[in-house]
Amino acid sequence: MNPSDSLIALHNSRSPITETFRMLRTNIQFSSLDKPIKTILVTSTIPSEGKSTIAANLAVVMAQAGSKVIIVDADLRKPNVHKMFGVINKVGLTNILVENKELEQVVKKDGVENLDILTSGPIPPNPAELLSSNKFATFLDTIRQMYDYIIIDTPPSSSLTDAAIVSRIVDGVILVASAGEVDIEAVQRSKENLKNVNANILGVVLNKVKRKTSGYYYYYYNYYYYYNDEGEKELRKTKKRKMREENDRSALSSNA
Repeated sequence: MNPSDSLIALHNSRSPITETFRMLRTNIQFSSLDKPIKTILVTSTIPSEGKSTIAANLAVVMAQAGSKVIIVDADLRKPNVHKMFGVINKVGLTNILVENKELEQVVKKDGVENLDILTSGPIPPNPAELLSSNKFATFLDTIRQMYDYIIIDTPPSSSLTDAAIVSRIVDGVILVASAGEVDIEAVQRSKENLKNVNANILGVVLNKVKRKTSGYYYYYYNYYYYYNDEGEKELRKTKKRKMREENDRSALSSNA
């Protein structure tokens, strides 16, 4: 699948999936009325859970609503945002942090009104050090004055410190969990890693949910739950369902 095909909010505005991203946007906007959420970090527990897809589509629907938005690829280990939007990643965030380039010199547009794209730039040898630097914090403070929303894509949080580092200086964190692919214990560890640095976890996006329609199954980027009781309940249901499916397969194998 071409990464740009995952930009459903851009290519199919009437899709139910796009509507789900609009619901996510609304939930974020109403999640903190006293202190508006402007800087939003998106991470996952393990690789390939779809965090870049969620971040990119969220950025698109926010821009489509008339907000001035920038998506920042702070996954300096395995960047993917440039692939999602089909832009070149020759220069980007690391050029600002290391070479003192101005944002205007490296920011890109992809035809989405109100949306700017800051790719990662060249992959550095020291991602965590760059993201923990005062220079990165100062950069975020600067662009806070320029945009209504800043969406930041970071590496998975279970085994790398990058997301935890950045989560300390943003307004909120969205954790992406892939239904049926990640254990709830791993999600809980990621949650604890973020909580240990006082991250404000806005919620969890349960991704790749298998739904049944018209007699066949298909996958959806779906469902937004606040990361409290409801989110954990849904993850427990997913784990139990997975265990039942494994038991059924074992029983069939034994009877064969």
